[in-house]
Amino acid sequence: MPDAPVLSLLDNAPIRRGYTAQDALTDTLTLAAHAERLGFHRYWLAEHHNFETMASSANIVLAGAVAAATETIGIGTASLNLSNYAPLVVAEQIGTLDALHPGRFALGLGRAPGADPWTAAAIRRGRTDGADFAELLDELLSYLHGTDPRVHAVPGEGSRVPIHFLGSGLYSARLAAHLGLPFGFAGHFAPARLQEAMDLYHSTFQPSEVLSEPYAMVSAHAVLADTDAEAAHLFTSVQQRFLHAVQGPMRPVDPPVDDMDPLWSPEEAAAVGELLAESYVGTPDTVRPQLEDLVACTGARELILMSEPYDPRARARSYELIAGLWAD
Repeated sequence: MPDAPVLSLLDNAPIRRGYTAQDALTDTLTLAAHAERLGFHRYWLAEHHNFETMASSANIVLAGAVAAATETIGIGTASLNLSNYAPLVVAEQIGTLDALHPGRFALGLGRAPGADPWTAAAIRRGRTDGADFAELLDELLSYLHGTDPRVHAVPGEGSRVPIHFLGSGLYSARLAAHLGLPFGFAGHFAPARLQEAMDLYHSTFQPSEVLSEPYAMVSAHAVLADTDAEAAHLFTSVQQRFLHAVQGPMRPVDPPVDDMDPLWSPEEAAAVGELLAESYVGTPDTVRPQLEDLVACTGARELILMSEPYDPRARARSYELIAGLWAD
């Protein structure tokens, strides 16, 4: 492959069985400092609501905590689901973060609520289908660019925080291409339309003041270990998590098991396999050529990798191995 991809990581502050949301947030701050030492480009933070298994419900708040716990690593929202918020508030919040930690933030925006319909209704108090996303985006940009003569985001107006679009379908890919902005596809939970979305983004991209050429990103699961067998064992925690999503309801992250077969039916195993199609598990020698194929097929410039073994030590080791994939 001609160029090594930029390596970033994605964290949704997973809550492990036997631990609390507070523990999960502490784990996030510890992992962020570790990721900075390893040289990762950006620490992306997800937004999810009403899940017992994730503590990243207020990712823009968590982004500030990560910035305070680190010094240089880039930080991003992946995504901040714009339809959940008043655009002025978003402009002021990201402006505040940028004023406190200049140049370290990226504002990743998404259209989905990051929640079930009942929770989305509780958050939004109105439309829950994301159909107003383009209107909200225009309003947000007016505050960041200072084009509204009556309402000003202070801080926020005039800030140059880069905006990325993140999604799991074609809408965000098309809009990002039209506006000439970076686009990231959520391969870690909705891989079915990955290639279609990437092809659409590249083929319809229009250069802008921000980008002269496409900047594509792909998120995926990656669990690396010193042996393929160990990595496969650790990955069963991720498989159990998605099995819970298939069976309902989602539950805290479970420790790994020796055998998944007693836990799922063949139909459930197939469903989980589809959801986890973009998963890369094994030693660096096993995983690197697979990720090189992913980059070649999608044109991704940045890989946003989520590694979620149950044990924080195994998680830290996995990211150490990921960071070294293209070290040579």
